[in-house]
Amino acid sequence: MTSPTLSRIAIGRAELLSRSAKATDALGMFAEASAQLRRLMPYDAAVWRVTDPVTGMMTAPIRAENLDESGCAVYWESELFTENVNLFRDLARAPVPVAGLRQTTGDLPARSTLYQSFMRPRGLQDELRAVLRVGDRPQGHISLFRARGRAAFDAADTQLIASLLTPLAKRLRSFAEPVTHPLPDSPHGPGLLLFSPQGRLLSVNDDALAYLESLPEGPAVPSPQGIRVPAWVQAIAMKARAVAEERDRGHARARVRNRAGRWLVCHASCLREADGRLGAAAVVIEPAKASEIVPLVVDAYELTDRETEVTQYIARGLPTGEIAAQLHLSPHTVRDHIKAVFEKVSVSSRGELVGKLFTEYYAPMSERGIVRVHND
Repeated sequence: MTSPTLSRIAIGRAELLSRSAKATDALGMFAEASAQLRRLMPYDAAVWRVTDPVTGMMTAPIRAENLDESGCAVYWESELFTENVNLFRDLARAPVPVAGLRQTTGDLPARSTLYQSFMRPRGLQDELRAVLRVGDRPQGHISLFRARGRAAFDAADTQLIASLLTPLAKRLRSFAEPVTHPLPDSPHGPGLLLFSPQGRLLSVNDDALAYLESLPEGPAVPSPQGIRVPAWVQAIAMKARAVAEERDRGHARARVRNRAGRWLVCHASCLREADGRLGAAAVVIEPAKASEIVPLVVDAYELTDRETEVTQYIARGLPTGEIAAQLHLSPHTVRDHIKAVFEKVSVSSRGELVGKLFTEYYAPMSERGIVRVHND
């Protein structure tokens, strides 16, 4: 017989997923999911983040609840330079990508530098963090916090969060679908921001200011110039320094969509002084090339690896017979794959498919080319 508690959780979980599925953007999804989740497992503060599915770097948008913005740098400094407990990069590859701080440390959270530098000063006693992922691709992060005096997150909490990760990640992934209207070419060149070793903004060019103005609202940190620097941009600068110091691995790179729907890429590297020492971290923001965005769009439509291959050959203008020869398939099988792709992308011809996925209306004119389309 089902207990009242289990029944309540099952109903609440179904309601959470239903409301999240109806959200039209990531922030809306985060708001709905958090409101419903608090009813099932209380917590006092939270951060919901979108991540780049290739690099795992957090990007925009971000939803922070009951946390001051001044702690962003402290949080990521711990994650990138000193922390060795429940790292997001490790959770992303874990069989179950959810972990509680007090669970992991044997109820001794002071073993964690995150607890010492970020949580304890804010009256927080436990963190449950999770990676929203589909397959091996992280789509987002969740950090839930409980204040001092509350019970630690337990196995039931972990199990509930684990059951939500894939459906929420799939919904996040779907927001990469193309906008329905053409976008004008970007009027700006590369934006450049320089950050000190402590993560403080040193200087910025006008193009970077224009890009910052176009980004979704979210947690930001003040700067001496009076500019509010998005927390994720500062984190990318810190990531570049951590990689340069061999304290971390991977790439300081993330893709982000601005409020108009245009894709941008933000990447960073550390400069070196004349004596060889590491200097400022240089962060560049610029329009993303189509080659960086098409994989996200393909994922958003949930195409299989084979369907993606077929789609790429269609974009190159190959007829069915040549695609079949390239993939060592029968023409009939290729036509079945094409039909499946058309249904998933909601198009009825090769021309529509190429126009929807590969015509780079969001990229500079210099990147665009003419694509031959065979209709056989």
